[in-house]
Amino acid sequence: MSKLSGKVAVVTGASKGIGTEIARALAEAGASVVVNYASSREGADQIVAAIGAAGGKAVAVQGDVSKKAGAAAIIDKAISTFGRLDIVVNNSGVYEFAGIEDITEEHFHRLFDINVLGTLLVTQAASPHLQAGSSIINISSVVSRITPPNSAVYTGTKGAVDAITGSLAKELGPRQIRVNAINPGLIKTEGTQTASVIGSEMEQAIIAQTPLGRTGEVKDIGPLAVFLASEDSRWLTGETLIASGGLR
Repeated sequence: MSKLSGKVAVVTGASKGIGTEIARALAEAGASVVVNYASSREGADQIVAAIGAAGGKAVAVQGDVSKKAGAAAIIDKAISTFGRLDIVVNNSGVYEFAGIEDITEEHFHRLFDINVLGTLLVTQAASPHLQAGSSIINISSVVSRITPPNSAVYTGTKGAVDAITGSLAKELGPRQIRVNAINPGLIKTEGTQTASVIGSEMEQAIIAQTPLGRTGEVKDIGPLAVFLASEDSRWLTGETLIASGGLR
């Protein structure tokens, strides 16, 4: 029997990158998956089709996690389609580097609204539907530990996600709802390729500091989400799993 058979999962920001692989991995483990996207309907439809072709169940839903109505619509879709909710993966996020002289109000609010407020609004909308044994997984980043230069706002958002993870673990623990985070290092995704990080001197510098000596792949993250969503991690809450190849 699959680890997540009969479970229903919502994955935000799942039309590309890490989110797509998490959605695929959860479906392979038996969960029915709501694939959220903000603007890339094509990407969401592609992963839904791939999950269906592999014998799984998935549905795409548009929703802006930084808006209360958008977050509620995502959760409502899970309930109306599958009748329950067991797993929430708060993966939606944006990153943009800026030195202290270049930080603007727009830059700050864009990153904090999506990365931090979005995590809170989706969890808030999901909470009334979650039962004992449910799992919330927040996708943070190793930047909260290594605090690279020119990333004060982005790093601040991920530090906030780590703190929120610990706080919500204590708040929701009495209901037997677990809250954990995955903190990836540099991962090869459409985003890091478009930003010209992959193949750059920056990538080589990061690899040089990474004990396992390579850039991460999205397939390195999916199994961790399955672990945190399943009974295998039933005694874990408030934890941050640093998935960075040893980079600290």
